Amino acid sequence: MNKIFYISCFKVLLYILLTVYGIITVIPFLWAFSASFKPLSEIINGEFNFIPKHFTLDNYKQIFLQEPLFWRWLFNSVIIGVTVTILNLLFNSMAGYALARLPFRGKQFWFFLILAVLVVPAQITLIPTFLILKAIGWLNSYPGMIVPSMVNATFIFMMRQFFINFPRELEEAGQLDGLNTWGIFRYIVLPLAKPALAAQAIFVFMGSWNNFLLPVVILFDPEMFTLPLGLNTFKGQYISYWNYIMAASMVFTLPGLAIYAFFNRYFIRGVTFTGGKG
Repeated sequence: MNKIFYISCFKVLLYILLTVYGIITVIPFLWAFSASFKPLSEIINGEFNFIPKHFTLDNYKQIFLQEPLFWRWLFNSVIIGVTVTILNLLFNSMAGYALARLPFRGKQFWFFLILAVLVVPAQITLIPTFLILKAIGWLNSYPGMIVPSMVNATFIFMMRQFFINFPRELEEAGQLDGLNTWGIFRYIVLPLAKPALAAQAIFVFMGSWNNFLLPVVILFDPEMFTLPLGLNTFKGQYISYWNYIMAASMVFTLPGLAIYAFFNRYFIRGVTFTGGKG
């Protein structure tokens, strides 16, 4: 009885802590959502209220109808985010499968090199990336934003872990049916790797969608700005238009929520299945 009682108390305490954490986490989002319907004067007066005293849609009208570059920023972010995600799903999966299944010279070297890349902070690579893109003329361009981000060592490692645990019997059955290595990967492995691909898609898209450091380094034409960089233009030296920033931030969060909702059924399984043996 005492053991059951202690377990019940632990569960209750755990649920209370998770509930408190959830409330603390969601409060800033709710305040930002409320602030997107407030005039600037109400936001900067210092009062902390969730219900706007002067409800207005002018903030959304401003960013959608009167800000000439907002739609272009949104388009840039979508093009870059979707392209980077698709390329990562393809190349990371191919590299992970090669490291997990295919015998080739230098396999261990490349695997340990990828592990070494994992410990290098992204900020260290910004200057070399800038110099390389400048040398080949890709500054302020879509290729300059897409190519440096089209592979990711973290997700190569993640996909390798997934493919290590992939049943070899299925691949052997494909070989008996006359499929070559590419055919096995295309028609057998990838369709059954949906959980890992979904988890990767969420993380890669959100990383690209929220990326600020790379755009601020290589983009200088306002028409090429992505949404994070474009939102920064609402902040000035003497005044920041927090009402417009909050409205644009709400629009900014929608694609991420949509991606997570779409891949949610695969997400937990993907995170679970990719932590297997080394």
